[in-house]
Amino acid sequence: MRSINNNGWKSVRRKLDMPIRVHDLKHTFGRRLRAAGVPLETRKILLGHKNGDITTHYSAPELEELIEAANRVCEGKSGKTPALVVLRHRTLSAVTR
Repeated sequence: MRSINNNGWKSVRRKLDMPIRVHDLKHTFGRRLRAAGVPLETRKILLGHKNGDITTHYSAPELEELIEAANRVCEGKSGKTPALVVLRHRTLSAVTR
C-alpha cells in the first residue's frame, strides 16, 4: 500500500459516513503523545518524521498546557515580575456553582 488516501479508503469512509481522515488521526496521536509527556525525539520516530519541526506541528500544545504555562509566570514562579495578566481556566466545578 503506497497511499492511505486512495479511492478504496475514500469509499469506505463514505459507506461508513466517517468524516475523519487518517491524517486527522495522526494529529490526534501526536497531541496525545505530547499530553502523555512523550519526548519530542520519541514522538518524531513514532510519527515517522525526519524533521522535529514537522513533529511539533503534529503535536501542538493543548490550550490547558498554554494557560498553565502563562499562569506560572503570573504566579511569580518564574522569578520575574509579571508583565501580563492571564485569565485563569475555570474548572468544571467552578463553572457549575
